Amino acid sequence: MNLRDIKKDIQYVIGAFIDDCTLFLNMNPGKSADEVTNLIDKAVDLYNDLRDKVVKSSGAEKPKLCYNSIRKELLEKTDALYDELSAAVKKGLGK
Repeated sequence: MNLRDIKKDIQYVIGAFIDDCTLFLNMNPGKSADEVTNLIDKAVDLYNDLRDKVVKSSGAEKPKLCYNSIRKELLEKTDALYDELSAAVKKGLGK
């Protein structure tokens, strides 16, 4: 794992989540729009937070260990965002 890979992973995973949110909003206008928009804001905040951590850890003594913990945090927090998105979709579709 290196600096370039972790940056690409962050961009890809969070970008995919935002794409899923946008797809739901486009396919279901007005349904749970505020909730999904808030999730997009959370995803952008997570992106910025993780990118800041990557930059700070790049000068660390053992950056690969830091990158692994950042990747774990990325996956855990994105999974939680997907759970929230799923709940918002179910609510918006009346399921």
